[in-house]
Amino acid sequence: MSLVRDPDQTRNRLIEAAFDEIYENGFQGMRVEEILKRTGLKKGALYHHFASKLDIAYAVLDEHIAELINNTWIKPMSDYEDPIEGITKVVLNLSHGGADYDYISKGCPLNNLAQEMSILDEGFRKRIHSLLQLWITAFDKNLQRGKETGYIDQKVDTATASTFIVVILEGCTSLLKASQDENTLKSCWHGLESYLASLRPASIETKA
Repeated sequence: MSLVRDPDQTRNRLIEAAFDEIYENGFQGMRVEEILKRTGLKKGALYHHFASKLDIAYAVLDEHIAELINNTWIKPMSDYEDPIEGITKVVLNLSHGGADYDYISKGCPLNNLAQEMSILDEGFRKRIHSLLQLWITAFDKNLQRGKETGYIDQKVDTATASTFIVVILEGCTSLLKASQDENTLKSCWHGLESYLASLRPASIETKA
């Protein structure tokens, strides 16, 4: 009896294994042999779906890391009427191990690749920039909604604020990765908390 092959499942397994390799070793340290070892697949299966090591890395960004950002930051924000409450709850959830990746010890996978590859490869740079803009735009949309509902001060430039929030978050993960000290997380959080509070109208009453 012949085995039923699922090309999409095979492709997804390769992307997930490549993500793990890149997250642990960087793109330049990624080895095709290790991807095959993680998946139990043959080299022909990999090259059936991806023309090169670079091709599979692009797919990791376009599909896997894009999904991580969406699931970690963008989707959860829609559950909160108050965008500042949403950001707060998402950050606190991450600080208690709620991420799908080990950002405390290994950093943000997108930020890691930005530092490693943005100046080396234009394909990487464009993809990383697009994902950061996707993240910033989602925050901007939620902050604008907060202005409409009275949670955000009308004078706030939401595009600038959203960019700054992502900068804080990505900078914090870099510090955490370098220090391996969770006290760094507390310091970053207190700074972000103060900044978020400054976006509110002076008279707003927030939920406990």
